[in-house]
Amino acid sequence: MHGIILAGGSGSRLWPLSRELYPKQLLKLNSDKSLLERTYERLLKILDSDNILAITNAKHFNDVKMQLGEYKNTIVLAEPAAKNTAPAISVAVKYLLDFNKDDIILVAPSDHLIDDIEAFKETINNASNLAKQGYIVTLGAKPTEAGIGYGYIKTSKPLEGGFKVDSFKEKPDLKTAQKYFEDGNYYWNCGIFIFKASVFMETLKKTSREIYDITQKFDFTKQDDIDYMTFEKYPSISIDYAMMERANNIAMVKMEAKWNDLGSWEAVYDINKKDENGNVKIGNIVEKNCHNSMLYSSTRVLAGVGLKDVIVVETPDAVLACDKNDAQSVKQVFEKLKENKDDSHKIHTTVYRPWGYYTILNQGEGYLTKMICVSRKGQLSLQSHNYRSEHWVVLSGIARVTLDDKIYMLKAGSSIDIPVKAIHSLANPYDNELKIIEVQKGDKLIEEDIIRYKDIYGRADR
Repeated sequence: MHGIILAGGSGSRLWPLSRELYPKQLLKLNSDKSLLERTYERLLKILDSDNILAITNAKHFNDVKMQLGEYKNTIVLAEPAAKNTAPAISVAVKYLLDFNKDDIILVAPSDHLIDDIEAFKETINNASNLAKQGYIVTLGAKPTEAGIGYGYIKTSKPLEGGFKVDSFKEKPDLKTAQKYFEDGNYYWNCGIFIFKASVFMETLKKTSREIYDITQKFDFTKQDDIDYMTFEKYPSISIDYAMMERANNIAMVKMEAKWNDLGSWEAVYDINKKDENGNVKIGNIVEKNCHNSMLYSSTRVLAGVGLKDVIVVETPDAVLACDKNDAQSVKQVFEKLKENKDDSHKIHTTVYRPWGYYTILNQGEGYLTKMICVSRKGQLSLQSHNYRSEHWVVLSGIARVTLDDKIYMLKAGSSIDIPVKAIHSLANPYDNELKIIEVQKGDKLIEEDIIRYKDIYGRADR
């Protein structure tokens, strides 16, 4: 068996903790490891590390590589554009087939929570048996309530270890969800799939010929990366629409383990430890007479008085307050911020990198100011920028600056200018943290304006 981890997505329903450039699968929500890391370790209980492949959007590639860095054999593919799950899965399956790996494949989203490994193994074993018979198998969780945040699967006749699928249902309103819950033949759609690689391609050819034809243009025996011009031709469509709802060889196996897709703040509330009044309190919280609420603070004191059934989440640049029972609507706030070109949907003010982190202090038309902290022995890539110049001022520590073919050692209070297109790097060769202020000037101040020539973390472009 091979595993494909779907590590893209924006996690918009968990804004403001989840952002477009740092989505929920990279977050540590109730553990010291991220959801992505926990997904990987869960698959390691079933698969060898050599048999696990992750696919993510190019903008998340470095973060995914960093989090999976200790697993040296894992392949990470970068989608050059966001095109939903059908193209992502199709490309990953084609990658495996190009190396004659026509095996059973387990496709797992990277942002789910599944704790009972033995029950999960039993579920995958049942699904694998059906996959060997030529079925595309999806997993379904027995509903515990009339949930409106999930798609549903309606089952029909029993199969050995599972059921034939009758139909897939969109996320329903509350009245319809109650009907599904009482019926007994409906399951929550977990979005986890098991199939034989060749069966997947044969089915894709029948249900979505356009996607199939584009996929066949890739030849991973000749190139490691996903060609942008080819990938861009894909329609943006989910695997549910492209295949699952159109094929006649679809089966469902009941998820035996407890499952949560953490699709809303209400779901995050459910998985966390609560006090005697049903409150989840994370961070520096002061509360009085609050009940069944979630109070999350990342930087400041968060005080709540007389709150009931609410979610309050504080980050350095944004605060969310919502009715716990309307947490699904947070996605609409995210989309509104995106529509308004408000960067708070896209990125945190503090961004973590392999070498340390940076915090955005201020920005405006033509300028951006950061505080950069480089960990001991940390080093930024040797890089250049096409659109911006930079001015660095050392606050603490000693900076080793490479600028074109010269090296400068700068102490606290010293500064240096980095011209546009100059090849440069910043390193901290000592044990104390290095902190600098960086002032960027230019017409185009974006993180993508980086050309990496050398990088000790494996992110070089050339």
